[in-house]
Amino acid sequence: MKNNDFNRRTFLKTSLLGTAGALFTNKVVGSESIRSIHSSERQGKVVKRRLGNTDIKLPVVSFGVMRADNPNLPKAAMKAGIEHFDTAHGYQNGNNEKMLGEVLQDYSRDSFTIATKVGSRDKKEFLSRLDESLKRLKMDYVDILYSHAVSSRDDVLDEEVLDALKTAKKQGKTRYIGVSTHSSEPEVIKAVIDGGIHDVILTAYNFRQDHKDLMTKRIEEASKAGIGIVAMKTQAGGDLEADSDTRMPNQAALKWALRTPHVHTAIPGIISYEQLNENVAVMDNLELTGEEHDFLYAAALEQGLYCNGCQECTESCRKNLPIPDMMRAYMYAYGYREVKKAKDQLVSTGIENNPCEDCTFCTVKCKKGFDVPHKMADITRLSKVPDDFLV
Repeated sequence: MKNNDFNRRTFLKTSLLGTAGALFTNKVVGSESIRSIHSSERQGKVVKRRLGNTDIKLPVVSFGVMRADNPNLPKAAMKAGIEHFDTAHGYQNGNNEKMLGEVLQDYSRDSFTIATKVGSRDKKEFLSRLDESLKRLKMDYVDILYSHAVSSRDDVLDEEVLDALKTAKKQGKTRYIGVSTHSSEPEVIKAVIDGGIHDVILTAYNFRQDHKDLMTKRIEEASKAGIGIVAMKTQAGGDLEADSDTRMPNQAALKWALRTPHVHTAIPGIISYEQLNENVAVMDNLELTGEEHDFLYAAALEQGLYCNGCQECTESCRKNLPIPDMMRAYMYAYGYREVKKAKDQLVSTGIENNPCEDCTFCTVKCKKGFDVPHKMADITRLSKVPDDFLV
């Protein structure tokens, strides 16, 4: 990993905190982050964990393929020791699954595991999309099939979706079933535990979540119930601020998410060989350095770009706008520098022009302190930019 020097503001904040900062490190980074790592998971040996009660045992670092379009990256990942690949029916309009399908044809089926996601609340449509995904992947089955973007207890326990998942498993089109969630995650995880049907949970988990303490508790409860835990959104929004030159310390954020053995693997998005090398380096070294501790503490004090998806803003908005979805588009654009992905997210909301333009004042109260009207006006400009100009 490149040396991520603090910007002046972050450096001063860390320096001024001094000893006081160390007193609060438990909350931000977790002193248990080192104690909870098993003695066999120390530096020098690839850390592998079993995914709940499944028969899948994986390195703690896997491959989030969503934004990758270079077929040589998954090949390099396999060579580097990564064994699990995560995609979805809708990623890159299906091209993500097609790319993976072409690449993985050259490897024996037992040399990797793959997960895909389907987002539908209709059983027939769900199973139809799964069949299309399998055709793209050129596979008879996936190892994990998720119900995509679940955000409530009702979503988890929806009979139509549960029936679709169980049918897919019975037909041999997936070995294990689960849910993915990046909104209301503690509620979703509790519902999965109570339901006793799913095998795996793919959940957002990072050091910038306001509810990270509750998340850690729920993750442990689910793991102890035999449910596999896969972490995503570990980079907490990418860059610290839209106007910041300070990049998120990739390895530090990833190590934070893996600090507990109850997170069995993580799927950071990889779009370059540099990112691949940084992530692979974490597989045999989960220890946080002193500098990484300091950076995570200082970064946690910044507002950042990561939206918790709590939905409180939607409830207080007079127009009931999908603000969390819009904030995610803003994060993609300014945090991850993925402008095309940001536009795709924006298009999915159906909003083309600034919806706040005719409001005399904003009733939205954001727990993170986001200037919602400003961000809404900023990100909606993307809808007018032709795709050919976006990378």
